[in-house]
Amino acid sequence: MLTRDLESEDVELAIKQLKSEGLQSDSRYTEAFIHDRVNRGYGPRHILQELKQKGIADELSEEYIDERDPDWIDRLKDVRLRKFGEDVPEDYKEQARQSRFLQYRGFSSDQIHRLFKRLNEYDD
Repeated sequence: MLTRDLESEDVELAIKQLKSEGLQSDSRYTEAFIHDRVNRGYGPRHILQELKQKGIADELSEEYIDERDPDWIDRLKDVRLRKFGEDVPEDYKEQARQSRFLQYRGFSSDQIHRLFKRLNEYDD
């Protein structure tokens, strides 16, 4: 952190100056961070949690992430496909295993349920 070697007031002044010159932007950082995490296969809940840990305000994070966005299902499908392949889980145990992985990646139970429902419809 900057505050280890510098006075707190100096750090605040430097950040204000960078912001005023357009060289530091929480919005730009948030947008780039989200883009990176989506490309790495993380879901909205994981990304929101990471942003919170980095000190990004919830209001700003929620401007860029809407868990109800239908695109998350497509991203979820891609993550599942990369990890587990095209085969639809045959039994509950395998579906539960895949669901746990997808929840760990930050996708909601509802999103995962909708994905498996859609996959089972296509499989029939």
